[in-house]
Amino acid sequence: MPAISVRALRKTYRYAKRRPGFAGALRGLVDPDFRTIEAVSGIRFDVEARERVAIIGPNGAGKSTTLKILSGILEPTSGEAEVLGFTPWRERRALAYRIGVVFGQRSQLWAELPARDSFALLRRIYDQDARSFALRQERLVERFGLGAILDQPVQRLSLGQRMRCEIVASLLHAPQLLFLDEPTIGLDITAKAAIRDFIREHAREEGQTVLLTSHDTRDIELVCDRVIVINEGRIVVDQPTEQLRRQFLARKLVTLQSVAPEIHLDFPGVVRRPGEPHTSVFEVDTRLARVDRVIELALAQGGIEDITIEDPPMEEVVREIYAAVR
Repeated sequence: MPAISVRALRKTYRYAKRRPGFAGALRGLVDPDFRTIEAVSGIRFDVEARERVAIIGPNGAGKSTTLKILSGILEPTSGEAEVLGFTPWRERRALAYRIGVVFGQRSQLWAELPARDSFALLRRIYDQDARSFALRQERLVERFGLGAILDQPVQRLSLGQRMRCEIVASLLHAPQLLFLDEPTIGLDITAKAAIRDFIREHAREEGQTVLLTSHDTRDIELVCDRVIVINEGRIVVDQPTEQLRRQFLARKLVTLQSVAPEIHLDFPGVVRRPGEPHTSVFEVDTRLARVDRVIELALAQGGIEDITIEDPPMEEVVREIYAAVR
């Protein structure tokens, strides 16, 4: 049975359109002009146990709304969803014991208290055995390097330190499923890398299912093995991460380190990208040019010291997807 099963899930919001001026405001009180926005439009998907899935899309696409429905925070307008055998908005309390949730801009920690005290309160909330909880906390704190800051009030921690504490807090009750909504938003490169590595490794070791939303393509690339793209509340792409690369980018990047300041290639389907002296980067459209032929032409010029062939960054893949679904 899938860890998450979603069928024809829909969420609409009703609001009154504002009319200009004082007279318009008075009229709005008597005869409001109601409109509706469909945040989620009949989506369906399954997530198997142990899968790590990213939900991506432009702002307002319905990503966070979907996560809030699946974690029991919101009730959908219509449709069905089952998470670990529970209907989230009807069995929210029972489900809460089995899931961990991290919203990048909302804290589950008490700002005035040290993280250690918040963790102790969470043990009571989740009714955890003291010994097993202490062992789990010790392991997570050591893994994330939080020992030196556990007794500082959360409000005095840096954003990166706080987010590491948030993730530890979400894992202390050993959840089967982890929901992450923009977990690395606003963090520096070092903090992002630490969080990505931890989430990926912990999920593998514990057999944990992960559902993540992010605008950061490195989160998608390094944590998740499947990507669901939502646009205007609808799923437009649902594929393994590597398959997504192959489908939306038929290109390779060939980097040549050379004795000469630059290598010149005039070949259909090959475009030179800006680079440093002695480093020539070529974008190869594999529908028009074979990579081995490009390398053969480069080697013929002599003085090639190193060759690297790689896929374009995930960020470019995402841009291609968004362009295709507009």
